[in-house]
Amino acid sequence: MRIATFIFIAVLPVGAQNIDPKELLSPPVDTWLTYHGDYSGQRHSKLSQITTENVSQLKQVWRYQASQGLKASPIVADGVIYITAPDNLWAIDAHTGKELWHHQHTKNNAFHIGHRGAAIYKNMVYLTTPDCHLIALATKNGEVKWDVFIADSSEGYWSTNAPLVIRNHVIVGVAGDFDNLPGLLRSFDADTGKPQWSFYSTPPPGQSEPKSGGATGGQMWNTGTYDPELNLMFVGTGNPTPVLNGGARPGDNPWTCSIVALNPDTGKLAWGFQVSPHDTHDWDAAEVPVLVDGNFNGQPHRMVLQASRNGYFFVLDRTNGKSLLTKPFAAVNWSKGIDEQGRPIPDPAKEPTKDGVLIAPDEGGATNFWPPSFDPKTGLLLVNAKDGYGIYFFKPEHGAYGWAGADYGLAGKGALRALDYRTGKIVWEHSYGRGTSSAGVLTTQTGLAITGDGMGNLMVIRTSDGTPLWHESIGGMGGAPVTCELDGKQYLLVSGGNTLYAYALR
Repeated sequence: MRIATFIFIAVLPVGAQNIDPKELLSPPVDTWLTYHGDYSGQRHSKLSQITTENVSQLKQVWRYQASQGLKASPIVADGVIYITAPDNLWAIDAHTGKELWHHQHTKNNAFHIGHRGAAIYKNMVYLTTPDCHLIALATKNGEVKWDVFIADSSEGYWSTNAPLVIRNHVIVGVAGDFDNLPGLLRSFDADTGKPQWSFYSTPPPGQSEPKSGGATGGQMWNTGTYDPELNLMFVGTGNPTPVLNGGARPGDNPWTCSIVALNPDTGKLAWGFQVSPHDTHDWDAAEVPVLVDGNFNGQPHRMVLQASRNGYFFVLDRTNGKSLLTKPFAAVNWSKGIDEQGRPIPDPAKEPTKDGVLIAPDEGGATNFWPPSFDPKTGLLLVNAKDGYGIYFFKPEHGAYGWAGADYGLAGKGALRALDYRTGKIVWEHSYGRGTSSAGVLTTQTGLAITGDGMGNLMVIRTSDGTPLWHESIGGMGGAPVTCELDGKQYLLVSGGNTLYAYALR
């Protein structure tokens, strides 16, 4: 008698095999292919399995323990999660939480402040490193395909951002407040790593521009957004340097603390809008420029929205950068009003002084790098905000770089705020009391807003009115939650500390 023998082999995913660049234009709803989920920066999911009625049935299904704290937003493609921390990228089976492979960049002395995430294209995943390398890895096994320099970290640059892939361009920025460096954004060929173009927000080395007033800085350290029809990418720029020493750099100092629109094929500037002219408070405008199409004052507009670190909410026409709306969304005492261009007017009495001056927002800002989310159904932009006050002080003897000081935590309270893009009005807020949150926000088609509070809780709130629906303690959230669908089941992915958690309905 012949006895049949069956051998069962468990086949695990080995990485996205080939992501068509066209998928990035309109990602499948069950994936999360870019830092923002798609090019708009809305962080809004059309998945509908988890609803306001059943969200209380969410259950943790696995967790993955990384070796560093996670501030990144995961990428999810072909059943594989790619998540980063400084110098590290992990590929994880999205069904089970098992590690598939891990890449660790060589140890370096650059500034290890955190990391936002990866990017994916064809069969490669891209990682920026603190010492300003851009590395392309095979999605299948983590093999290094190429490794290029973005900038010289020995000069004081470092990199934290998730790359933005547009067609065959991998676009990356850097940070660097300490050494009076020009703001730099670069594009590399996605297949080969060959440099394509560089954009400077302030004059490059060896060049001068009278309008800049001698300012450097304006680093582009957060991931931008992209309008395929206009073929324009939008990115926020950081503070000018010297940081608090405004007297060393007279004038508005363009294009620091600005939203700039660039051609992704050439890096040429189409327009710029400065949200903080002549910033002297370290209020980077690197917050996400969110792209929204809709009516404004009864007319259809293509808009870009930003809840900015300086405490103001901006709505611009993204075809030309003209202001449609400027309103505070948090405590603000540093401006004298709004000029005819829609820009706040700095109050000279709120410049840093030898003895110190009380300023709102504080140096951390009314919001910061954590991404907001836009819900198209309600027209609400949801952002983790803070009403905070700090004392700014500066003395000429503090040196050429202009660093002085700003005391944190004098007074402040945090809240998740829902802003109506048509009016700037705060429609509702969920208060964290004296706690503040640095978690990003995710909204869904079913009316859920998902984020983390200031006390270590993952929380779900009803988007329309701010009603809390469910929460679970995970010890503090970093990065931003994302959602995906695997084998017909919707998963929620969030990070807390150095752990990535996966949730699904029971």
